Order: sequence, then C-alpha cells, then structure tokens
Amino acid sequence: MTMTHSLTRSWRVRPRLSELVINWHITEACNYRCRYCYAHWDGNGRELIHNIPATAQMLENLWLYFHPKNLANPLRRQMDWQGVRLNLAGGEPLLYPERVSQILLAARNIGFTTSLITNGSLLSPAVTVQIAPHLSVLGVSLDSGQSPTNRLIGRQGPHGQLLIVEQLAEVIEEARRCNSSLQIKLNTVVNALNCHEDLSVLLQRLAPQRWKILRMLPVITNELMVSDSDFQDFVARHQHLGHILCVEDNTEMVESYLMIDPLGRFFQNASGQSSYRYSCPIPDVGPEQAFAEVGVDAAKFCARYLGHLEDASV
Repeated sequence: MTMTHSLTRSWRVRPRLSELVINWHITEACNYRCRYCYAHWDGNGRELIHNIPATAQMLENLWLYFHPKNLANPLRRQMDWQGVRLNLAGGEPLLYPERVSQILLAARNIGFTTSLITNGSLLSPAVTVQIAPHLSVLGVSLDSGQSPTNRLIGRQGPHGQLLIVEQLAEVIEEARRCNSSLQIKLNTVVNALNCHEDLSVLLQRLAPQRWKILRMLPVITNELMVSDSDFQDFVARHQHLGHILCVEDNTEMVESYLMIDPLGRFFQNASGQSSYRYSCPIPDVGPEQAFAEVGVDAAKFCARYLGHLEDASV
C-alpha cells in the first residue's frame, strides 16, 4: 500500500497542517532557458507584479480567503492548517529584486510567512541581505554540478554565464548570517541529461536542510524525459542523504499544488493534459470564484506534508 493511500484511509480525522503554501509564479521571464521548463503560461496581459495596487489587493484577498479561521473555504471540509505561506517563484523572480522585496514585506505584514525559489544566478550579496530577513525558506534550483550538462540543459545566462557553486555557497552563508532561522532548500529536476550524476559532494558543500528531487514533468514539452529506471537509480544513488531528501514523481506533482500564474490566475497541471487549465484572474473575480474554477487535490496536497515530502513549493 502506498503512503498516499494509507494517509487517505486514515482521514477519518481531518488532517492538520502546519501551513498552507500558495505558490505565486510572479513572472514568466527568466535569464535561463531550461529546455524542460514548465513555467510558460497561456494568455495575454501585463504581469500582475507591475500593478502595485492590484498586487496588494490580491494578497489581502488571498489572506482572508485562506485564513485558517475562514470556515467558508471548501478546503476546510478536508483539512485544517495553522498558517499560510506565500512562495514566490517564476520564471526567475530575482529579475525584479525590488518588487520581490516589496511583496515579501507586504505579505509578512498581512500575516503570511514567505519563501522564494530562484535559480541562484542573481542572488548577489546585496540582494541576499535585502530579502533573507523576510524569508522562512530560500529555495535554489540546482540540476547539475557539471558545466557541460548545465549548458545542454539551458541553465546559463544570455552570455553563457554559469552558476558558480562556490559563489552560491558564500551567498547562502550570508543569508544564514542575516537570518539564523532561515531554511535552505535545493530543488533538482531529474532529466535525461543529469540522471546519471552523483550530486553528493555538491549537496555536502551547500548543506541544505531539504533537498527535493523532482522528475521532469512533461506538461509543456516531452523533451529530456527520463525513464522510470533512470529516475529510480538517481534516487537510490542519493539514498544516503535520506535525512534531507524528499522525492516527487510525476503522479505526486499533478494537481497537488496551489498555484497562481503571473497574470493572477489559479492554474493546475491536470493529469493527461498537455497544458494548464486556468481560472479567471483573482483580481477580477476574487479568490473564492477563481479557486472554485480550478481547485486542488486535497489528498495529494496533504500527503506532501504528512508524508514529510516537505512543502508545496517548486
């Protein structure tokens, strides 16, 4: 019996989570061009982060709707949660460091805890000092320790710049100095180019509290898909890091995240579909109607927490 099935059967008592995580992909823009990137959304319009009043209103509305004491939220029929975390992702959110800093501060003042996921390339010491005090989790996407592999994946800047691990390690140390309670998380997308690597030395150097291994998800493209056996071999190769390891295969990723796109719409990566499905923009119709149009698989969402698969951020 799988862990998810065991958890589902035991839900006669409603599960209680420490926090509900809302992933807001604030921009589609990125300085990398990863070939399997899923951060591409349909629709036209200006990204919401550039509209400061609309951003502030959406954050307020999200807080009220997902507040732990809002019994009208339909998720409350299936689970309870103690707090709400806003996770900023992209694209690459640090293309807009000032806006990120403003949103983090505004969200914290409302009542959210906050986190950020970045490719690390724009995480300068100055930016780190600015944002680290506002974060509970700093996530960095890191798919390979080999320069040729990173280039083949597309993990390089417009002029061929690659992430330098030693510089990243120094920035992470600075972030920890700025915020002693900050949790560091690394995300690795296993794909056809990196599936035979051993990232143990890299992980030991960066010393994250959590390492999430995700399987390349063919929502936007099938390029660089990885076989079942290669994915499982990658996981087995790093099993000695089990104290920080959390693994998500494709079935666990589908419909199990609470996500907002750059235009302010809830969206989901539904099983068997080659594209996302979207709600109306939250600023136009409010979070209640928008969430009803998309929703989330509460069983999968809770399994990520209760199974210690870490948090809902990518």
